Amino acid sequence: MSGSSDITSSDFGRLFAALRHCVLVHDAVTKTILWANPAACAVLGFTVDELRPLKAPDMSSNARHYTREIGVTWLQRAVDEGSSTVEWCYRSKAGTEILTEAVAVRVDLARGPVVMVQFRDIAEEKATRLDLFRTEGRLHTFLRNLDEGIVVLDGDGRTLFASESAVALLHDDPDDTDTAGVVGADFAGFLAPESAAHLREALAVPARSASSGSARYRLATPGGADGPARWFAARSQYIDIEHDLRGLLLLFHDITDTVRAEEEHRHDAQYLNHLARYNAMGDMAMAIAHEVSQPIAAAHNFVAGVRSRMDGGGGNLGWGLENATKQLDRAALILSSLRQYVTHLEESKQSVDLNDIVTDCAYFVGVRAEVNSVALQWDRTAEALPVNCEKVLVGQVVLNLAFNAIEEMARWPLEERAVTVATRRHGAYAVVEVRDTGQGLPQLSSGRVFDGAFSTKGNGHGIGLALSHRIITRHDGDIQATGNTPHGTVFRVRLPLWDKENP
Repeated sequence: MSGSSDITSSDFGRLFAALRHCVLVHDAVTKTILWANPAACAVLGFTVDELRPLKAPDMSSNARHYTREIGVTWLQRAVDEGSSTVEWCYRSKAGTEILTEAVAVRVDLARGPVVMVQFRDIAEEKATRLDLFRTEGRLHTFLRNLDEGIVVLDGDGRTLFASESAVALLHDDPDDTDTAGVVGADFAGFLAPESAAHLREALAVPARSASSGSARYRLATPGGADGPARWFAARSQYIDIEHDLRGLLLLFHDITDTVRAEEEHRHDAQYLNHLARYNAMGDMAMAIAHEVSQPIAAAHNFVAGVRSRMDGGGGNLGWGLENATKQLDRAALILSSLRQYVTHLEESKQSVDLNDIVTDCAYFVGVRAEVNSVALQWDRTAEALPVNCEKVLVGQVVLNLAFNAIEEMARWPLEERAVTVATRRHGAYAVVEVRDTGQGLPQLSSGRVFDGAFSTKGNGHGIGLALSHRIITRHDGDIQATGNTPHGTVFRVRLPLWDKENP
């Protein structure tokens, strides 16, 4: 460079003097201080002349790791290797200790090599770093032990962040806290299809218009649709932290027990409603039976009186009276059966043959089948099937299944209308099956048929099947719906066989 742009050697001295960083210059051989810039003198409280005769113990902390030997070794490393960095605690003239980051660099001058040390006060920075480290450790401990999981999702549903508690909840394993399999994965993949669709709807809301909300999500189950369901309650909020973590924040916790309790409560309410309607039906039936039986008996007597006063056979009149008597006898039999059935409305369990329960239902099923011109087949086993149950309620299940099958077949051509009711033993269970040859079930899992929302009737609501399922499960049994061959449906009820010797 030339002209007014030249920087002379004396200018470099002034530039050094203006540095805000503290600078000390040591002799490369003796390690004595040769020079200090004004910033270093101001921090240490010594003048250059005062610094020159000082040794490491005179201007360093008394702590063991700031001894002269260690300081000389550090400076010598800079001489040998070109540079060396260390955390060094200087002590000012006033006795104040100053924790610094010191960088020693070898510089070859005309007079020979020197070591230039640049240092800066890091006490406040280190205290801040320690505070951040402690805070991070505490947050890590809190997050790991939270009952609530935390995840952040991007706009495509990919997991940007997952807490260890979130991983444990998703995998249903408190010891599994490895976030590697969750971060970067599509979070919807952990959810059942309907919940995954709900999550995608939440992600589709523009970030600016998104507000905090809550929802329930069902997790995908390893066993498929029939596996045990697990549920989460989640709160969502869009976040943007320094443009480093941006997306939908989900805070969720397990509510499986709550959902199951709600389902049990709902089923219990349905069951109680069923009992109330059933008892009301019984009271009404008893009243009808009582009121109607008297005029039927009177009509029967009148017909008998007329026939006794007739001469001979009576021709067509006699034939008519004879058939009227048969109809009156049949009406009396219906009322008698109804009265007998209703009077057995008892909730206490008793040991009874499942075949007898089916036999008690036979008359009512037969009446319904005859009205709908459905061929009814009975396939009862000769083997005793003892069960311990509430007889009337189990009978109601058999009636409900048989009536449903008959109503289904009533929609088909006459020659195809057939329903079969069968009983048999299967291992430790007594089984009753109701088979039809109708349209069969839609593509639903067996469990969904009994969830209270399924019905093939145009005006049905599926409550009968839900109640049937509740009654049978209360007896430690199960009820299933499968396809019939070549078409149709088989409803199968299983109840544990009762051993009187080992109840």
